Amino acid sequence: MLSVEAIQNAASDLLEAEASGQQIGLLSLRHPEMVLDDAYAIQSELIARKLEQGHRIIGWKIGLTSKVMQEALGIETPDSGVLFDDMMYSSGATIPAGHFIQPRVEAEIAYVMKAPLDGDVTREEVLAATDYVAPSLEILDTRILRKDPQSGKSRVIFDTVSDNAANAGIVLGLERHAPEAFDMRWTGAILRKNREVVATGLGAAVLDDPVIGLIWLARRMKQYGQRIEAGQVVLSGSFIAPIECPPGTAIEADFGPFGSVNIKFE
Repeated sequence: MLSVEAIQNAASDLLEAEASGQQIGLLSLRHPEMVLDDAYAIQSELIARKLEQGHRIIGWKIGLTSKVMQEALGIETPDSGVLFDDMMYSSGATIPAGHFIQPRVEAEIAYVMKAPLDGDVTREEVLAATDYVAPSLEILDTRILRKDPQSGKSRVIFDTVSDNAANAGIVLGLERHAPEAFDMRWTGAILRKNREVVATGLGAAVLDDPVIGLIWLARRMKQYGQRIEAGQVVLSGSFIAPIECPPGTAIEADFGPFGSVNIKFE
């Protein structure tokens, strides 16, 4: 494990990067000995600092759920991060210029809970604990460089997890559905960027069933003394590759009968 000082310094640097809009170097280069537990320790320190600042946890995100993304990063497991109250946006909102460093978006199915999920849960228990499901977009951002300019080394999962799984925002659609109303494996979206179709996907790309992501998350959180609480929203994982959103980008995700979500970046 990294030292307490190293963990605290990494968290401080990430918070400063978020505030200043200036990315920091790869933590995996700074600490080549770091492991996944170190990354989650840095994330936990970030969470503690955010809570001290008065922020409130509203949910969790699951990332790296598709085989394509896992193979690209040479990993065999998803990752997760936390959603804070200042990350929630309404569908149709406009993000001010400069609010994020390098925003990207992903299309996902959001689960809003009516009961907690704690530890080794089953698929049936996840569905029973779900209040409703909704279409959503996740806004990604990175406080860590995607690639080191000198070595050419790209971020690895330790960098991403430390950086709150690259999480920056959630855009929740207006539609609300019972979790049994749709087959989530066949629920997907057509994503348009400035009115042009740039991606399509189905929920089955998320571990073959988005519910499996929540099962994984509940078990992982148990290892770190956490749990999914009633009222929280869980982004179950993207079924498309991230879409770059430079200034002037308008995004629309058409989920068909499931609903739609849109967002603009000034």
